[in-house]
Amino acid sequence: MTAIEVSGLTKAFRTYKKQPGFSGALKGLFRRQYEQTVAVNEVGFKIESGELVGFLGPNGAGKTTTLKMLAGLLYPTSGTAKVLGHTPWERHDDYRRQFALVLGQKNQLWWDLPARESLELNAKIYGIPPERFKKTVDELTQLLEVTDKLNVNVRELSLGERMKMELIASLLHQPKVLFLDEPTIGLDVTSQKTVRDFIRRHNAEKKTTIVLTSHYMADIQELCERVIIIDHGKIFFDGKLNEIVDRFADFKVVTIQCANADKQSTEKLSSYGEVMEKSASEIKFKVKRDRVIAVCKALLDELPVSDIDIQEVPIEDVIRQIFAR
Repeated sequence: MTAIEVSGLTKAFRTYKKQPGFSGALKGLFRRQYEQTVAVNEVGFKIESGELVGFLGPNGAGKTTTLKMLAGLLYPTSGTAKVLGHTPWERHDDYRRQFALVLGQKNQLWWDLPARESLELNAKIYGIPPERFKKTVDELTQLLEVTDKLNVNVRELSLGERMKMELIASLLHQPKVLFLDEPTIGLDVTSQKTVRDFIRRHNAEKKTTIVLTSHYMADIQELCERVIIIDHGKIFFDGKLNEIVDRFADFKVVTIQCANADKQSTEKLSSYGEVMEKSASEIKFKVKRDRVIAVCKALLDELPVSDIDIQEVPIEDVIRQIFAR
């Protein structure tokens, strides 16, 4: 069953272009200049119920704008979208009870109140019975290891603790679709792992459809089989994460352990492939995929190799190269 279906979705912003100085401000009173920025440009994709999809792109690519349209916070310039059979920007109550949006850089909890009181307010808004509310909060706070922080004012929580409370607030009403925009931004390594484990477990147990944006490739690699890459408002890639390496990295990394490696001539080494690193006992090459077997054979025949290792290019490096393009 399709949970999210997007077709030709476009969002353009019209912004006032102010001239510098007082004279520019004065001119703007009578004759304003505007420029149009297309944040999302005819985006289209489908996400099945229960999928956990990574939504990637460099800063300004249109990720958050797309999520805000799917959450009904923004009206599109053109195009259509259906989430759980609803048009998001029509903002029907039935739809708003079935999704949640977590923005890593925005707070939904009351800053000066204990987290418990904000959660209780959300429970009242969604009409959650007290018994179910208590059971859900007890379960989620235990999984995220913040049970002892419920009565602490939100402003006194650490960034990681606050992010966990934001997740709990978003999941109180058990949404069928969850939009996560940078949920681990700024968190330490331990908190990131806790949040990732929680998201994975929640998706597996509740079959919640999750769209995740993140600049931490560890989040994407550990959680998402499928990724959608958006750049300059357009879909650049939509497919399995492991296909990115096959499609965009036409080389592998070959590492050899070799006696007196640093004494080997640069000219000779460059005939095997691009030398990435070289030390007294190790040389690392970047070798074209179709030459890997031949290069490995030549290395073993021509150099005093004691060990050899062949690896795919780290997915993080491939994504970085795609963004750089």
